[in-house]
Parts: sequence; C-alpha cells; structure tokens
Amino acid sequence: MILKYVYGTPIETEAVVEQIAGAEQSMPFFAVKKEGQSISFSYGMEEEDIVYGLGENVRGINKRGFLYVSSCSDDPCHREDTNSLYGAHNFFILSGKELFGVFVDFPGKVTFDMGYTKRNEMLITAEEENLVFYIITGETEKEIVKAFRNMIGQSYIAPKWALGYGQSRWSYMNEEEIREVVKKHRENRIPLDSVYMDIDYMERYKDFTVNKEAFPDLSAFCREMKEQGIHLVPIIDAGVKIEEGYEVYEEGLEKGYFCKKEDGKEFVAGVWPGKVLFPDMLNEEARSWFGKKYKVLLDQGIEGFWNDMNEPAIFYSEDNLTEVFKELSKLQGENLDIYKFFHMKDLVLGIANNPKDYQSFYHQYKGRKIRHDKVHNLYGYYMTRAAGEAFEELEPEKRILMFSRASYIGMHRYGGIWTGDNMSWWSHLLLNIRMMPALNMCGFLFTGADLGGFGAHVTEDLLLRWLAFGIFTPLMRNHSAMGTRRQEAYQFESNQAFADLIGIRYGILPYIYSEYMKASLRGEMMFRPLAFDYREDSFAKRVEDQLLVGDSIMIAPVYEQNAKGRYVYLPEKMKLVKMKSLTERESRIMEKGHHYIDVALDEVIFFIRPDKILPLSKGGQCVEEVDFEQLELLSFVETEASYELYTDDGFTKDYEQAEHFRTFKVEK
Repeated sequence: MILKYVYGTPIETEAVVEQIAGAEQSMPFFAVKKEGQSISFSYGMEEEDIVYGLGENVRGINKRGFLYVSSCSDDPCHREDTNSLYGAHNFFILSGKELFGVFVDFPGKVTFDMGYTKRNEMLITAEEENLVFYIITGETEKEIVKAFRNMIGQSYIAPKWALGYGQSRWSYMNEEEIREVVKKHRENRIPLDSVYMDIDYMERYKDFTVNKEAFPDLSAFCREMKEQGIHLVPIIDAGVKIEEGYEVYEEGLEKGYFCKKEDGKEFVAGVWPGKVLFPDMLNEEARSWFGKKYKVLLDQGIEGFWNDMNEPAIFYSEDNLTEVFKELSKLQGENLDIYKFFHMKDLVLGIANNPKDYQSFYHQYKGRKIRHDKVHNLYGYYMTRAAGEAFEELEPEKRILMFSRASYIGMHRYGGIWTGDNMSWWSHLLLNIRMMPALNMCGFLFTGADLGGFGAHVTEDLLLRWLAFGIFTPLMRNHSAMGTRRQEAYQFESNQAFADLIGIRYGILPYIYSEYMKASLRGEMMFRPLAFDYREDSFAKRVEDQLLVGDSIMIAPVYEQNAKGRYVYLPEKMKLVKMKSLTERESRIMEKGHHYIDVALDEVIFFIRPDKILPLSKGGQCVEEVDFEQLELLSFVETEASYELYTDDGFTKDYEQAEHFRTFKVEK
C-alpha cells in the first residue's frame, strides 16, 4: 500500500510517474511538527530497528545512528563524518518491529537524523513544508522496493558494450595518448571496451567543442577505435564558458537560457574554463536546447557520454569572489592572531561551493521563478534528463550510454550514475560495496565507483581488490586524476593477474547483463543485503560486507590491505567458486555458518546459492567478442537448478520480446 501526504505547495520534481491519490487516513508511524518554515517527521525506533537506503551516502548498509543531509555536494575526500555526497536519494526502509518505506519528495535540503541526536528517535526535517511524503507498506523489504520502483518508473538501460571494462583518466590529452592506452591493453590481452575522454578533449573546456590540435578528426578517430572494439565516451560539464564567438554561449545568452540573479543579470560563476554561465536546466525550453547540443558529438560517431560538475559545482561566483578579495585586503599587513588567521582561512576555503552562491540565482520552472537552493537537488537530474530526452528524439531506436555525477530520484529513468569523485583509500572500496544495495533501491542500476580511486595514489593491491569487486558492478570503470599515479592495469608488474581478473568479468558477463536487464525491466534490485533474502536469519541482518548479486550468487570481497583472505558468513549451504582466470578455478561445497577463506590477490571468489546457476562464457577482449549462446553452466544443484538468461542485440530497445528470455535447467 502507498500512502501519499501533501504539505504546502510542493514543487513538482517529476520523480514519481505513477498516479497516486492523496491519503484520506491520518499518517501512520510519524508525528508531524511544523516550526517556522520547516516541517519535521519523528518516529520512535526500537533497539533492533534497521534503516536501509538513502542511496549514495557514507557509512554502512544500516544507516542507523548518523545524520545525513540530502544536498548534492562535490566532496571527493569524503570520510565517515561527511553528511552529503553527490546524489540526493530520499528513500529508505525501516525494518524491525514495524516495516515500511518512506520517500520524501522535496528538491531542497532534507536532514535525516537516524538516531544521531537521540539514539532511538528518527527525525526527518525539510527546510520548507512544501513537500510530498510517501509511506509504502508491504510484507517484505523487497516488496516495498518493488512498489517504490514501480512508482518512480523503469530504470535506464545502457547499451551492452557499456558493461564492458572502461579505462579513464583526467589527462588523456590527445589521440596519440588514447591510441597508446588501447595498444597497451590489447598487447597485454587486457579486455577493454571504452576509453573515457575527460575535459582535455575540448577546446579550452567548452562544451560540445573538440580541440582540433589534439583531435584533428574526431569522426575518423571514432571509426578507428570502433574497428578495435573501442567506444570513446566524452565528458560534458554543466558550465558554459563565457566567450564571444562561442556558439553555445552566444545562442544561450540571446535566448535567455542561462540562470539569472534576482536583478535579471546572468549569474556568473567560475569552473574549469574560468567564468561560466549555467544553463537553466529546469526551464523546459532551455533544457530542450541544451539536450540537442549533444548532436554535434553524436554526428561524429560518439555513442556515450558522462555528465559532470552538475551539482552544480562552483569554484567561485563572480560576486562572492569580489567580496572575499575586499575582506582579504583589510587583513593585509595585520598582525593575524588566532581569530583573524582562521577568519582569513575560512574566507578562502569558503569560496568554492558556497551556500550563499546557491541562494543567488534563479530558475524558470513551470512558469515560476524559483531560487536555486529550493530546487538544488534537481539540477544534475534535469541536465541528464536534457540529454535523455534529446536522445529519444535524435536516436529513437538506439541506446546511448549516459551517466551522471549529481542525481535525484527520477534521474534514474534517463541515465546511470557513478558514485562521484573518490579516493584511493581502502575505506572507499568498502564504502563502494556498502552503497550498492541502497543505490539499487532508489532505481540506480547502471552504477559503479571509480575503480582504484580517483584521487591520491593507488597501490597495486588496492586496485586488484577493487577490480575484484568491480567485475560485478554494471559500470566497471578505472578512473584517476591528473597528478596521481598512473593506474591503467598494464602499469603494474602483475599485469597478467589484471588481464585474468578483468577477463573474468567478460566470462560472467552473460550473468551480469541478464541480472541487470531483469532488475531494470521488473523493478527489482540486482545488489541486495543478505537480510533481504534471509529475513529470519538474525546474523544475516548484521552482515555489512557481503552482498547478493542477482538471483544466483553471493559475493564477499576482500577490502583490507595485506589481508590474505576474510571471514565469511553463509546463511545456508553454498558452493564456493574461486577463480584465478576463466580457465583456472576450483570449487567446493561449504556448509551454513562462519568460515575463514583464503583469497590471494590474483583471485576472485563468489558463492553459488542452492539450486542456482551462473552462466559462463569463454570471454573476449571486448563485449562484441563474447559469445552469449555457447555457455558453460556453473551450478550448485541440490534437487533441480534453473536459470533465466536474458540476451538481446544490446543496442536496440525491444526489451520485452519473448525471444530475449531463455531458461536453462540442470538436474542432480
């Protein structure tokens, strides 16, 4: 059952696509309190209650005990005390004596105090009372998730090639460097399907332009790469450079498509190119205009994009920077005591992503002028929506790869996400593992982290362990920042181990693709906590570092440096599969309970559940080489095992055709 409660005059986010009437009964579970402009909802938690969800956030699978703030934020060095990340995903499930889900449809800032202030009190607070509050009840957590996913619409489906391994780095400066990356992968027999082009492919960081010195003929280069099974995937940023003669800037300025300040002048901010304007993505006409700009790259053979800096990230605003310089000039020559020094430091550190800047510009949305901070969490969603809607018009029969950094629930219909800039820290590998179920709950299925970490210097063992988890995530991309250690797989001594490990991804791809497609088409989760399937197992509810992936397997990644293996809890008898490569593997049946399992750096382990099958291909150097027809069936048969395989051409949209589904059975 879904109960809908409307407060004030909500801004229509278009996160929900199902028509739901307002509830006539009083709200269950929560006490509601209005104070000034804000509204809060409180719930008394029992000692054993668990909170699942909230999408892209720090800490564990159980979100109990911390304060989360829903406000899309650019924070690559996030730690466990960080309150906000790149996505705003306001859906969670309370599981305990009572069982229900909650979605707070509000595009401004929402605080989720999950027992932080008072250990046994949940307190949800929105800055304004203009919101819609949904309560979803059901018999199980999976039933509630499915009801919510039906409510918000089908998840975006990527082309099949996008589930291959991708290599990315901020600093691939020209064609020759990309050719070298591809050449090294192919020489070392490391599978590869895509190379990502960061901001350096552009002409002076201008969207929808190409640096002609570095990439003199992008169309020809795309064809050359495709002949080698490689797709080029360029980045698109939110800010449009202010430059006379630049068509996108001049056209948007003439048509009034950029965000403006209260006085009607354009809001000027600084990002990669220096001074930029932000397209008003919430303005339907401006959104359509911006989306059609992707055509200039589609026409040159590009078949995928990633949207970045769309929280939007702001290095500085022109107005705030002027004020900061004035304040700093007053301090020049002063004897800076502790208070004056920290005042100076705060001035400088507070320039980027300053809250006052987000209160300084406006959108035109559905005939209303709305201050940005009131709809802040919609910006990345609507930028990606601009692209998704344009692709439907420009390439209606073709799947185009699209994923974004910032997001809100609803954007999942137009693209996937990567989990934002991260660091080469072991803690961020564990965080990646723990995030996946909550992201799936919110509809984000085509998702994954920057494998190996974006910032800092990766170690060989961290990259091997992270890739050993990444082979299971739909988005499998190795991405790093300029100035960090090069982390392409061929850079390390054990490049054969990398080749074999990534090769395993291509072997299990029929399974990964099938589970991804079925989860999207049926509104289900690909990644689940153990407790969602083993509801009566009290210990399964405590496990935070093992996941069910699809119908057949459980994974238990190693995420600690120098670990030679790990402890694993099996909620029932399972078959352990340990792989060094597609041709070198061993397996054994393990009983329910606690086990220590040795896992070498060059190994991947997973567990096949009873009466389940995992289809395995012979692999390939790119997705196009993978044979989805001639498959080996890895199984654990107690009585009779079956598996429903999904396979199609991977680039058209006739998803529901019966011939895409095949069932395999194995008897004992």
